Amino acid sequence: MITYEELLSQLFSLADESFRAFHTKLLKDDAVHVIGVRTPALRKLAKGLKGELDALLTFPDDYYEVTWLKCAVAALLPYTQFVAVVDALVGLLDNWATCDMFAPACIARHRDLFKPNVLRYLADDRVFVRRFALTTLLHFYVVEGELAFVLECLRQADSEEYYVSMAAAWLTAEVLVKFYDAGKAFLAEGKLSHATARRAVRKACESLRISDAKKAELRAMKV
Repeated sequence: MITYEELLSQLFSLADESFRAFHTKLLKDDAVHVIGVRTPALRKLAKGLKGELDALLTFPDDYYEVTWLKCAVAALLPYTQFVAVVDALVGLLDNWATCDMFAPACIARHRDLFKPNVLRYLADDRVFVRRFALTTLLHFYVVEGELAFVLECLRQADSEEYYVSMAAAWLTAEVLVKFYDAGKAFLAEGKLSHATARRAVRKACESLRISDAKKAELRAMKV
């Protein structure tokens, strides 16, 4: 079983100071301490730690990479094992980068079972718990048969908080890309804040998957 000291030794041996400075600037939160390990190296390390989650969960979350690895290793679990630890892991999320990469593939095969979690996280008062609910929808629920659930979550999810607003905009843009008419009708409801709606339109218009004519329609909307 790996120890915390052994893990830190591995992480610091992989550190890249220029990347640490760059990533710290991107995170925009000095309270998040970054060692500076690049994502491909973290992903490789996570695969090697697949059987070490019990040990990892006992480690302090002093560094961005340690929490990242906890989430990444948990994301490799079968669904029944994953749901036993997901609440604790979601509670550790404190930045957009860890939140956005935490996309456990097992959810795709158990969407109905995971919906209560999504709704519970969406109603949470913690910023990155709410963002996780929205990014989970983005990763796994923008599909035929789940659109009504996604839109209902978006109706409940709007927030003036930047990181939640951005996730809601990102999700709305994905709906527009895949289900344009339904997404446009949803925007017209006015359930999103003006800032979130504008961000959604901007992100959708950045996509190569939407025609120029549709982009013109979106830009002309009063949102």
